[in-house]
Amino acid sequence: MAEQVKNPGQYTLEEILSQTHCWTECFQKVEHGGQLAAICERFSGSSEWLFVGCGSSYYLAQAAAATFAAVTKVEARAIPASELLLFPELVPTDSKNCVPVLISRSGKTSEMIRAAEYLEKSRNLRTLAITCATNQPLELAASATIRLPWADEKSTVMTRSFTSMLLVLQTLAADLANKPAFDKALHKLPTLFGPILGELHPRIREFVTSHDFADYVYLGQGPFYGLACESMLKLKEMSCSYAQVFHTLEFRHGPKAIVSPSVLVTFLLSEAGYEAEVDVLEEIKDLGATTLVIANAADQRAQVAADLLVELRLDLPEYARLAAYAFAGQLLGVTTGIKKGLDPDQPRHLSRVVMLEEEAGKPEHASF
Repeated sequence: MAEQVKNPGQYTLEEILSQTHCWTECFQKVEHGGQLAAICERFSGSSEWLFVGCGSSYYLAQAAAATFAAVTKVEARAIPASELLLFPELVPTDSKNCVPVLISRSGKTSEMIRAAEYLEKSRNLRTLAITCATNQPLELAASATIRLPWADEKSTVMTRSFTSMLLVLQTLAADLANKPAFDKALHKLPTLFGPILGELHPRIREFVTSHDFADYVYLGQGPFYGLACESMLKLKEMSCSYAQVFHTLEFRHGPKAIVSPSVLVTFLLSEAGYEAEVDVLEEIKDLGATTLVIANAADQRAQVAADLLVELRLDLPEYARLAAYAFAGQLLGVTTGIKKGLDPDQPRHLSRVVMLEEEAGKPEHASF
């Protein structure tokens, strides 16, 4: 029997659209399997959390750190693994009460393995890894590991693994802080967001089909900044398009010089900073930009200033909705890549596992 021909971007699109089902499976398995309970028991009472990642995993770390700071009320921050390795003196930690969280879909990222070894041995810190693989070098280097193999992808880019690891880390924050209401809100997200996701795909596809852009800009503040960065990266990876990212209000301070109708500016609007962010939206629209707005609830000002408006209408706390803000960027990336005749499943110059040259005498590790 002849093998079925795969359409460009087929795996990526299927994985994007499968995310709400994947989230439900993640919640069930990590809780019923006792993974989170064991992690909470081991790391409860910690006064500092350091989230470490590379690429998409670093942007995930930013969103996770924001959630931990807001939910647990303890210090939390995110850094790229490369900063920790190259400039360790700029990353001070409380050696007794800091928990580094190492994020890697593959569990093979060279920088992450080195970071784990450095933190465990040189700083004598017990690290927590989260990955979508099992029995990989990162798991061996860390003191504890959260494993989500069912969230892994066939495609090269991270989509459902990103949102699934984010939600599990947010659930961990809720458990550590004894915030059952926030935990319950996270568990409601798959059911509430499922219908919205089904409607979003054709809207994004139609928007991409009817527009051509020379430049893309993503804007977000607070917990949404890491998600804006991830949306920017999805577009670059899957469509080889030029894209930039800024904090929303920072876009006023020079970068707005690039604005024109051929520039798509995407706003991830928060509730906490809504009025100030909509001021920027109106200003950028008046300058001639094409705008895509993602908001939980948009007032008339945002509706008028948006060329494409994505309203989530989720009756959940703001931090419990973060994962839902990743979808428009993912869908924009895959549909733009397909429109340009590319295969988003296999982005140019990228692969799931990249072998990096290690210093002499050390084995090579795969890196994603």
